[in-house]
Amino acid sequence: MTASRSAQYETIVIRPRKGLAPLDLKLLWQFRDLLFAFADRDIRLRYRQTALGAAWVILQPLLGASIFAIVFGVIAKMPSDGTPYFLISYTGFLGWSLFQGVISRVTPSLVANASLIRKVFFPRLLVPLGVIPSVVLDFVVSLLVLVVLMVIYRITPNWGLALVPLAILILLGLALGFGLAATSLAVRFRDVQHVAPFAVSLFMYASPVGYAVAAVPEHLRHLYLLLNPMAAPIDVIRWAFLGTEQPQFAYLATSALAAVLSVVVGLLVFHSAEREFADVI
Repeated sequence: MTASRSAQYETIVIRPRKGLAPLDLKLLWQFRDLLFAFADRDIRLRYRQTALGAAWVILQPLLGASIFAIVFGVIAKMPSDGTPYFLISYTGFLGWSLFQGVISRVTPSLVANASLIRKVFFPRLLVPLGVIPSVVLDFVVSLLVLVVLMVIYRITPNWGLALVPLAILILLGLALGFGLAATSLAVRFRDVQHVAPFAVSLFMYASPVGYAVAAVPEHLRHLYLLLNPMAAPIDVIRWAFLGTEQPQFAYLATSALAAVLSVVVGLLVFHSAEREFADVI
């Protein structure tokens, strides 16, 4: 009787995979409802207790673009080839805000959900992935504002709009890889969640946000585009909407390769540290 009863029970031990095990897409799919719940929660809580509410999504890029237009367009007198410098700054800030937004929200995501990670089993990767939809939503709102600005300034986009989704995916890939590595390290070293966004904000001035790539001296432009994978996708977004100088598409391919590498490295770092999340956090 004892033997028959014991045969009815099964012990399941859940252990994270080791080494270079492939991403368990089947498990992520099984927990897709939790991913949607994380995304819905992040979107609802983001502006619940803010004075400006959802209006901040519109004001932030407008204010940022205005400052860059004054600094680079009025004070530094950077060339614009007849395009309103405010739009040059806005399109640059549009791409950059997507990159920075992913990193600034992914980096503290694991620490912010510490109580849940300690108590419940689920794919930990869902936590950083759950903040991506809110960042993309902010980007879409800012993009709609850009459409309104283009109507006001009577600017017509060109065929480069077909490349904008690719540029957006590259920016997301670069940011997600960096964010996954940063949030993994932040579990053990809490100051990473403060250092990472600050370091990224400094990197903004090395990217074509307030100025176009064409403003970079020609003898340095090749090196600039190779060392900064952010430059090509931002430049493509600006060219597609405003018709500025056509970018060199070979560098967009280089940036795409850098984005894939960033995601792979970020997943490897996340995967190697995942086993200790519940114990350390």
